[in-house]
Amino acid sequence: MAPSIVLVEHPAEHTLFDGALTCDVVLPVRFDAGPRAVMQAPSEALLKGLAVAEDVRGDDPDERKEATPTQQRIEAKLDLVLSLLGRLARRHEEVLPVTALRWSHRGLRLDALAPAPHAAGTRGVVILQPATWLSDQVELPATVLDQVQGTHGLHHLWLKFEALNPGLAEAMDRHLFRLHRRQIAEARQQQHTTRT
Repeated sequence: MAPSIVLVEHPAEHTLFDGALTCDVVLPVRFDAGPRAVMQAPSEALLKGLAVAEDVRGDDPDERKEATPTQQRIEAKLDLVLSLLGRLARRHEEVLPVTALRWSHRGLRLDALAPAPHAAGTRGVVILQPATWLSDQVELPATVLDQVQGTHGLHHLWLKFEALNPGLAEAMDRHLFRLHRRQIAEARQQQHTTRT
């Protein structure tokens, strides 16, 4: 789901997004303050597996191939099973709030309805569900750059990724590229629909 793009003039915006491939999305995400060890290999494996799954699923409208009814039923059943397993695994965990965000390989800007109680320089972990159809999460070490009250009742929180291992950084770059390409294709499709 692509949100309307929120334009914010702030130094942190330039630090995280100038010259970088960015995606504006709405996803379940949370920032947990406090230093802790983050095992990055599971997040890397999830993003790589997600890329393979999306290649097979054909989620990119430009590359979508017609699936047979049998393939569609199998895919739908797999989606249901994965969703159920994810909910069961997380039934004792707090649900991530669905939040509009801007995302680049350098970090995130969260656009939340309530302010976050984090000062600049606070270290912690971004917990993010990278795909709406898959109830699994990546963990990314990050530091708060700043936060401000913005327009339309939103509070902007900028988080800079810290010390990502090369494999995770590359997997995230590929995921962002796929998201960006999908958004462009969806925007073209909407323009075409509105013209007809």
